[in-house]
Amino acid sequence: MKSSTKDKAEGTFHEVKGKIKEVAGKLSDDPNLEAEGTGEKIAGKVQVKVGQVKKVWGV
Repeated sequence: MKSSTKDKAEGTFHEVKGKIKEVAGKLSDDPNLEAEGTGEKIAGKVQVKVGQVKKVWGV
């Protein structure tokens, strides 16, 4: 698997995982879990963008 494709796939996985944690934190009234989910979701979005940049540059 190409590096760019791998980054995009992993990034999407982290976005989804982060969203689940965020919702679970809201439902259980756990601000730490909600914040952790938000952070992971943002990190996933960044990783997807890195994969897109790698694809453009051919890395």
